[in-house]
Amino acid sequence: MTVTALKQQENFFELLPGKSLDLQINHPLQVRLKLQLIGYEMGKYIILKHPGDQASYRDVLVEGNVVIVRYILEGSKGQCFAFRTTIRNISMFPEKFLILDYPKSIENRDLRLHQRYATNIPATIVPDDKGGATGTRIEGIIADISPQGCSFTFLSDNSAIKVNQRDIFIYIQSSLDGITKIPARVRNSRYERGKVNVGVQFTNSEQQMKNFLAKLFLISEFE
Repeated sequence: MTVTALKQQENFFELLPGKSLDLQINHPLQVRLKLQLIGYEMGKYIILKHPGDQASYRDVLVEGNVVIVRYILEGSKGQCFAFRTTIRNISMFPEKFLILDYPKSIENRDLRLHQRYATNIPATIVPDDKGGATGTRIEGIIADISPQGCSFTFLSDNSAIKVNQRDIFIYIQSSLDGITKIPARVRNSRYERGKVNVGVQFTNSEQQMKNFLAKLFLISEFE
């Protein structure tokens, strides 16, 4: 795990309003909350949407209490970031906000063993119905990829939409081989800012996927 100094925290500032942050508070009792980021001023404070006046929050969301904040950034490597800070203030106007002191340092660690490569490949996913009728087709793009899996993204205005864990096929159009059909499995999905991000694990062998990706990207080796 590495500690990133304040002046090197570029990744943190990629967070946009609306991002969900996980807060852990241990005193006087342990509470975990997911709160929406409203904004921040670098080096001074971070503003989060207050969860409301539930009784279980009243004793822990107080000025001066210590909180641990965690969040995940996707990209070439999925990374989990965390920092410890204190509650600076609770604002009542124009809405109820939780204001945290800006952290002095942020810890981060990679969540993936293998690097993923950022892409913008048009693709389609279709449920694997084991020889039955073809299910719903979803058109989108592969946003990043490795020999083990990929992140498939599609647009939606339905915040409740979810792609369930199941076996699927991914269809990728290649100028070299035409349409390639890849067996895979959905591992997770989440809706964020008008897009659904689907985490996919390939079920072909790693070597098969390395060979395919090497041809797709016109390089001799794909690690």
